[in-house]
Amino acid sequence: MTDRSPRNMRPSSGREPILVVEADADFGRKLVEQIAADGHPTELARTASHAEMMAGARPPRLVVLGELDSPRGRLDLLETIRGHGPEVSQRQTSPPWPQNLPVIVLSSHTTELDMLRAFEAGADDFLGRPARYLEMRARMRALLRRAASSNQRVGPLQIGPLTIDPAAHAVSLAGKRLELRRQEYELLLYLASDPRRVFHKHELLKAVWGYRSTGNTRTLDSHASRLRRKLGAAGERWVINEWGVGYRLI
Repeated sequence: MTDRSPRNMRPSSGREPILVVEADADFGRKLVEQIAADGHPTELARTASHAEMMAGARPPRLVVLGELDSPRGRLDLLETIRGHGPEVSQRQTSPPWPQNLPVIVLSSHTTELDMLRAFEAGADDFLGRPARYLEMRARMRALLRRAASSNQRVGPLQIGPLTIDPAAHAVSLAGKRLELRRQEYELLLYLASDPRRVFHKHELLKAVWGYRSTGNTRTLDSHASRLRRKLGAAGERWVINEWGVGYRLI
């Protein structure tokens, strides 16, 4: 349900809202109040289905995804937002979620596996809860800046037979469309920003996954390997691993 108390009614601004999805009513209300106090139109949904209904009525510009009642509720909703959920293939109409919608996850489960699952499902950022609001606000602003910058890109990016269209969130190779998961796409887009440059692993983990330190994670290597296989299906050599340093595209 959406909180309808006067202090949490949506502002009259014409801007797209920030949508908070949170089963805990008290926590959700406090979060909405804090975000709204910073001048953002803000809405609160307490179930995945209500969040989808609200997105259909007024598409959000960012989602703060907290805890849901179902054990897999958050991950299922994330996958639906990214167009990969089990409901997507069964629906008769297009999903209401905008392409490239920034999503920040707030989770009480903060192991590396929990974080990895969230990013694999489509999260742009991940914070343990209870989160400090000032840090969360800074991360939301960074995501909104990145989304605005992405929306301002003009035309597709062409690298030989490889075409990346940020506006359509689409990739094709020699005219054939490639199906990439979100993090594979984000990695490719980041590498393509300077295709001959070797990007250090720590830079890629921070920019694409939001990791503060590399640790012993194999996240980057596994995504790079899958991306290489998809791009190399026709025999081309892409996503070059410079051992001990990082990756470049060509």
